[in-house]
Amino acid sequence: MSELVEDASVHRGASGPTATSTDTPKERALAIAQRHGSAAVLVLVVVAACLLSPGFADWGNFQSILVGNAYTSLLALGMTFVIISGGIDLSVGSMFALGGVLAAWGVQHGGTPVAVLLPLACGGALGTVHGLLISKARLAPFIVTLAGLLFARGFLQAMSNEGSTTYLVPPDSAFLAVGRGSWPPILTAVVLFAAGGVLLLRTRFGQALFAIGGNEQAAVLMGLPVARTKTLVYTMSGLLAGGAGMLNAARLQSGVTNIGVGYELTAIAAVIIGGTLLTGGAGSVLGTASGVLLLAVILNLIGVHLSRYGSSASDLVNGAFLAVVVLLQTLLSQRRGLP
Repeated sequence: MSELVEDASVHRGASGPTATSTDTPKERALAIAQRHGSAAVLVLVVVAACLLSPGFADWGNFQSILVGNAYTSLLALGMTFVIISGGIDLSVGSMFALGGVLAAWGVQHGGTPVAVLLPLACGGALGTVHGLLISKARLAPFIVTLAGLLFARGFLQAMSNEGSTTYLVPPDSAFLAVGRGSWPPILTAVVLFAAGGVLLLRTRFGQALFAIGGNEQAAVLMGLPVARTKTLVYTMSGLLAGGAGMLNAARLQSGVTNIGVGYELTAIAAVIIGGTLLTGGAGSVLGTASGVLLLAVILNLIGVHLSRYGSSASDLVNGAFLAVVVLLQTLLSQRRGLP
């Protein structure tokens, strides 16, 4: 079966469309730009910000950027696998918030083991339901995960009495250890991104994922486990969202009910900016990490230089930036003759 996957991916490469020995130098350059453009832009933006923006190069600012995006970046990690498969997951923001509430509730009603396992179990279960409905019942991912978004947000509201009840984590709870300090969030994100990269690039599952996202009908004809792979992808996305919410609750020492709104859009934006094609079949974990950091740096600079214009400036700049990235990706794909 691995030979069949390799045949299906020979022109797409380990991270999607890539250059081959028959490509011209121009085609190779376009392939490199599509795969690593976000990392190059990130380096340029950081260097320019260090030179031109007072206080940006301070270690405390770097630390704030990394810690502030450590757990929410896990939503983008799960979204990377989903989009490569040709799908979408709109429920991750609500599952992130629900995971935090479940964790804080679990500490009060069962201690640290319940606080850790309950969000993971609920996130994985919701993701599995999504995957089965999409892969077995052939329902549209947009509709299925939109229903999941509403379900998770409604469940959260029911648990918190319409947001009037906030579950607090006791200050002496061992659960707080997973979110205390600056390095645990950063190291957690690094380890999970590294594991995601290995899973995507070095396993049969990752190869099958690229083949399914590139051409699902061809993958079916080759005998690849399409339904199982797609179900696992959504299960993974749910696990990461619930787990990220759980870890964030440990850091905030409470289950905050009004967070997570719009996080699914931020995750999708980071994945696309990182070079993953919205049509599926191409992408990388490293690109997503670059996309997350690039959005975080831009948001940090907006907060320093455009704060007098309010949150509208952040939305306008992020929207314009995302539109430019999608346009460039489309042009690069067309120049390379990709779908």
